[in-house]
Amino acid sequence: MAEPAKAADTGPVTFGRGAFERDRARVLHSAALRRLAGKTQVVGAGEDDFPRTRLTHSLECAQIGRELGAALGCDPDLVDAACLAHDLGHPPYGHNGEQALDSAAAACGGFEGNAQSLRLLTRLEIKVLDPDGRPAGLNLTRAALDAATKYPWPRQPGSPKYGVYADDLEVFGWLRAEAPPGRRCLESQVMDWADDVAYSVHDLEDGIHGRHVPLAALAAGPERAELCKLAAQAYSEASPAELADALGRLLALPFWPPPYDGSVAAQVGLKRLTSELIGRFCVAALAATRAAGGSGRLARYAADLVVPAQVRAECALLKAVTARYVMARTGAQAAQERERALIAELVALVGERAPEVLDPALRSAFLAARDDAARLRVAVDHIAGLTDTSARVLHARLAGLRAS
Repeated sequence: MAEPAKAADTGPVTFGRGAFERDRARVLHSAALRRLAGKTQVVGAGEDDFPRTRLTHSLECAQIGRELGAALGCDPDLVDAACLAHDLGHPPYGHNGEQALDSAAAACGGFEGNAQSLRLLTRLEIKVLDPDGRPAGLNLTRAALDAATKYPWPRQPGSPKYGVYADDLEVFGWLRAEAPPGRRCLESQVMDWADDVAYSVHDLEDGIHGRHVPLAALAAGPERAELCKLAAQAYSEASPAELADALGRLLALPFWPPPYDGSVAAQVGLKRLTSELIGRFCVAALAATRAAGGSGRLARYAADLVVPAQVRAECALLKAVTARYVMARTGAQAAQERERALIAELVALVGERAPEVLDPALRSAFLAARDDAARLRVAVDHIAGLTDTSARVLHARLAGLRAS
């Protein structure tokens, strides 16, 4: 496949910056990253001053990934850029909104946050133009795009996760030209583990701080069984018995906190829990990867990240705790149903009013679209870029226009 058109000007290298430093800076200064401040992580953006948003999660993921990657020998700016970029394509309302957009976008191939991230980096985000005057995204290096690709394959039957839409296969072929088919580079694997560590630990912290997680109940027999069952079904290939052992290890840790009361001592204990768990998960991956790959510099396709099965099971248990006590708490499921309905209705409403309601940068793409499926994809691009608040505001405005 011929190399896709790239921007004529890749930008000056200033202050002695290298290519990966420039990649990181371009992602850090992007509008797409700023918009993550208004997108749900687990607790809805704006519901509280404390919980994470997609932006704070991405920054924390980058800090974890940068340090782990550097310890292995990866270029830290390359890992940092990948971590900052990994959630750029996620729509309003987190994974709940992603599911709704996937259903609404069935006629144009569906929606997946990771595939949308690649689309943003290479097409939608405004930074440079290609020689034909079309947006070329952030014009990142091949290595940075590869590192930011968590699922290096198109949509496949039976697999909900993928990293590229059919529309973007040309640039995907370019960035993966030198990569083994289906294999992720080490930097991408570090980004993926940093993502898992960041959201499993920090979502637990948010859940405890919000008084949603009953710490005392986790040791009770019925609760242990339900948690392990949920973790096995949704987050782990380990058996419920193996997950029960993992939960036992977590509860026996000397820094596992008592029931949370919001006091200074409780807050200090909660922050210690967060730090210790992140260190536990990263040190285990570092040691296992070094044991397999040796003591030299490990980067790109020279090695794979090794995460011990016991550590993965512990991480899965933390995800299950958040799922059971935060995402499935009283009232949350009803709110999620309303969010999904809003997104589905918004796709129809935007379709009725396009192109005038679209972001100005998307109007030309809508007018140039070859068929209804291509026009739907542009509408989905617009909606995916909204924040939780702007999605509600746009829905209310367009629904009002329809009713008038």
